[in-house]
Amino acid sequence: MKIGIYPGCSLKGGSREYLESVVALAKEFDIEVTEITDWNCCGATAAHNLNHELSLSLPARILALGEKDGFEEIIVPCAACYSRLAVTQHELSENEVLKNRISEIIEMPYTGSVKILNIIQFIEKYIIDNIPYKQDRTFNYKVACYYGCLLVRPHKVLNFDRPEDPQSMDNIMKKIGATPIEWAFKTECCGAGLTMSKTDIVAKLSGNILDDAVSRGAEVIVVACPMCHSNLDMRRPEINKYLNKDIQIPAIYITQALGIAAGIDNKKLGLQRHFVAVDLPYQSDIEKVNHVEQKLTEE
Repeated sequence: MKIGIYPGCSLKGGSREYLESVVALAKEFDIEVTEITDWNCCGATAAHNLNHELSLSLPARILALGEKDGFEEIIVPCAACYSRLAVTQHELSENEVLKNRISEIIEMPYTGSVKILNIIQFIEKYIIDNIPYKQDRTFNYKVACYYGCLLVRPHKVLNFDRPEDPQSMDNIMKKIGATPIEWAFKTECCGAGLTMSKTDIVAKLSGNILDDAVSRGAEVIVVACPMCHSNLDMRRPEINKYLNKDIQIPAIYITQALGIAAGIDNKKLGLQRHFVAVDLPYQSDIEKVNHVEQKLTEE
């Protein structure tokens, strides 16, 4: 099976472990993910504040390239990229004149035929029902499923899960043995792109998220957005200073959690790249199992 993937800027840079875990998970289930040819930045949070046509042209070009490559579906793991592509596809489907104008700007045909899957939809459709249940590899933790701002919004456009109390990620985690907690910050903002310019604000917003999760017994934060992960992971020193606490709960991508449950090697999932160590008790046991299986195969 072959599916297109739009990694976006983050998954090729500071959040490359996210892409590594997506590719490793797909490979584990015989799914070939192929990058869209000559893809560009989607415009993220900046373009639509500056120029409306630019904010549509950047995502439309990506989708047009996906059509040109012959993909019926493309995975967009980054929540911000997913939002920009999905909103653009929706807006152009509602306005034929605007769609033609954008096709002129990007100098290629655009029909809007490609189906866009966020990472949760991809997992629900192709992965979760195929993960073998193995008692020693079950993700047996209390988890805080953090959706962030953009994965489920704007609801009228995306029509994906509930905007205030989404459940899709929680349901996936239950299927691999985790216990999702009930908490108040699953769709609150982490500070997003203010991480460089207003680090103090990010420390406060992300700190409130972590503090609530830990106070309710979470052992792991599970995310589906590279910016959310960056703020919760990389900004931990600033967060701990703001909270005046030493919070060491790891933040991992949902694809990494599923990869652990499926027995995929930690390095293939990029777990060693996090700032906050992902030190889960049974991971060493999984590595021992993998080592024994490899020795038996060699013999």
